[in-house]
Amino acid sequence: MKKEVYHIIGLMSGSSLDGLDIAYCRFERQANQWKGTLLQAETFAYSAVWESRLRDLPTQSALTYLQTHVYFGHYCASLVNDFIAKHELVGKVDFIASHGHTIFHDPARNYTAQIGDGAALAALTGVAVVADFRSTDVALGGEGAPLVPIGDLLLFNHYNYCLNLGGICNITCTDHNTVQAFDIAPCNQVLNYYANKLGFAYDSNGNLAAEGQVHQELVAALDELPFYKQAAPKSLANNFSTTVVIPLVNFAQLSEQDALATLTEHIAHQVADSLKGTAENTCLVTGGGAFNATLIHRIQALTPVQLVLPDPLLIQFKEAYIFAFLGLLRYEEQPNTLHQITGSRMDASSGCIYLPGILKPTTHV
Repeated sequence: MKKEVYHIIGLMSGSSLDGLDIAYCRFERQANQWKGTLLQAETFAYSAVWESRLRDLPTQSALTYLQTHVYFGHYCASLVNDFIAKHELVGKVDFIASHGHTIFHDPARNYTAQIGDGAALAALTGVAVVADFRSTDVALGGEGAPLVPIGDLLLFNHYNYCLNLGGICNITCTDHNTVQAFDIAPCNQVLNYYANKLGFAYDSNGNLAAEGQVHQELVAALDELPFYKQAAPKSLANNFSTTVVIPLVNFAQLSEQDALATLTEHIAHQVADSLKGTAENTCLVTGGGAFNATLIHRIQALTPVQLVLPDPLLIQFKEAYIFAFLGLLRYEEQPNTLHQITGSRMDASSGCIYLPGILKPTTHV
């Protein structure tokens, strides 16, 4: 039954592998429009074991893939139950909207796969679950990505652009209630890789990049990669970083600081090239890269469009917040993927709905 107010938990696990984002959100229908509020949110960092499992899964056997899909569903359920107990949310959640964790994404070959068994998540939390948001769009000939733009269009259309600096950076361009969106380039995936080599989880504030020297010839070579010449709609597979970008950077034999400086400049070039506008235009910036002052400074230096950084909670948890909203649209059988964004044959209301069971987990997997 449709409601005027929903309370939804959104789950997001991104390609940067920093952890599971859990966001408790309130959405209210006002004059046929939705108004949302991000009420509570946390990131549960992955252990070294889980980080390794997720990173290595694309090369494992079919049996290991299936086992990890189920185990990850159990693991997410345990974390959600901890979150619900901590914030006293028992009986206050209408449903969970789970993105899962992308392992394979190749829409050109008609497949995409996000692990995190929705049936297990529903059974072990006792809350209905909406999951598997990308498969229908890919089956309809679309890229299956990006999916966040419909949330940008309906919740954040007072900005001209919404930029997400996550593992992969992507952008939504809104103009008079129309929308275009696409993946821009690898972002935290590649920056974290070189920060890890120096013993850091990530390049805090962009300080390591600020110590390095930009290799301009490598920036030019990266900027000429064929993906950047493609017209939207387009999306990046997770392995673009590991099979294309990182080998090209490694071939240049730079120090880690110089690699970070060069990649930061490359990302800034690609983002700025996507921001077509004047100083009167605004761009909402979220995702972990929004905390990277060096990257933000370089992007702003290359574009007149005003970059707007919201409060830290929204910066960090906007994707989980919007996936909660995508779950709402699916629950109400409204479109949550748009053909003009993904290139599919039609708009669709995407996602599988799992009804809850009665079991409760007692320990983390």
